[in-house]
Amino acid sequence: MSLKIGIVGLPNIGKSTLFNAITNSQVEAANYPFATITPNVGTVEVKDFRMKKMQEIFTPNKTIYPTIEFYDIAGLISGASKGEGLGNAFLANIRDTAAICMVVRCFEDKDISHVEGTVDPIRDVEIINLELLLSDEEQIKKRLDKIEKKAYAQKNVLEIKEVEVLKSIQEFIKEGNMIRDFTFIDEDVEYIKHLNLLTLKPMLFAANVHEDDLKQGDNKHVKVLKDYAKQQKTEVITVCAQIEQELSVMSEEDREIFMEEYNIQESGLDKLVLSSYKTLGLQTFFTAGKQELRGWTYKKNMTAPECAGVIHTDFQKGFIKADIYNYNDLIECGSEKKVQESGKLRSEGKTYIVKDGDICFFKFNV
Repeated sequence: MSLKIGIVGLPNIGKSTLFNAITNSQVEAANYPFATITPNVGTVEVKDFRMKKMQEIFTPNKTIYPTIEFYDIAGLISGASKGEGLGNAFLANIRDTAAICMVVRCFEDKDISHVEGTVDPIRDVEIINLELLLSDEEQIKKRLDKIEKKAYAQKNVLEIKEVEVLKSIQEFIKEGNMIRDFTFIDEDVEYIKHLNLLTLKPMLFAANVHEDDLKQGDNKHVKVLKDYAKQQKTEVITVCAQIEQELSVMSEEDREIFMEEYNIQESGLDKLVLSSYKTLGLQTFFTAGKQELRGWTYKKNMTAPECAGVIHTDFQKGFIKADIYNYNDLIECGSEKKVQESGKLRSEGKTYIVKDGDICFFKFNV
């Protein structure tokens, strides 16, 4: 499955520049509000270092990396939910994403205007959060208007339960709370999943800094954002969108030299991928052979049949067993044959919890 991440932020904070960099695309990133009129979608491969090693061992005919889709929408401003700027028309484009990455300006530059006049990361975060929340509030109201009377008139148990959950959330968000902080009882969240509420999604922050800050460490704006994020239990990655864009068009050799000069340990894309996986509780398993080497993204603690279902629903329905060994076993032994000879290839059943780096061969019968 392709992981989908929505990118949001105020205008002129480097959001589209970062999108250009991580997707190596060329969307407009002009220094004026609402440069991104239509939503941009970019798909990137997750370059898992383990797959490079596995390529050397299996020499497959083709290699397919896991992918992430990034959705970059028009910059939001205060009042977007009431029609200011471009309004919240484009928020629908990120409703089916798994998480939201909020790009936050954490640099001073007199040549790049700020829509609010000054640089203040916490104010900016709260503006975006409010607009997302107001959009969700509108979604909830529309849903209640549609089903509430009918649910009670027809005594529809499922819809009545949905109404009750939505009304509880309405009261909660009146106090300015994000829905992700709401305490759901049992499986209540299942009743409202179909609404794809934005503030129910996991959030992470990308602090966009000036290139000088990469050498000097966190500036005052990043420190403030990290303190805020810690209270919110939210991940923060620090990036320089401008440098990331430069890196995205360099050769491998030039990129290594450049990163060393700026003391960059990993690219912004690598940090964003790791943070997204951590935030969403995602891991990777592999299928490997002469024909194809492929990485698959799955939710941590999924069973072998559930992971088989990531490949195809028929694999899960007709699951019999899975032959499994781990990437670390492969590297230690040097080949699949030697893994077998060492006794580290195991046959696992329906209750097996797949581990990050497992190499799986699923057996099924439909």
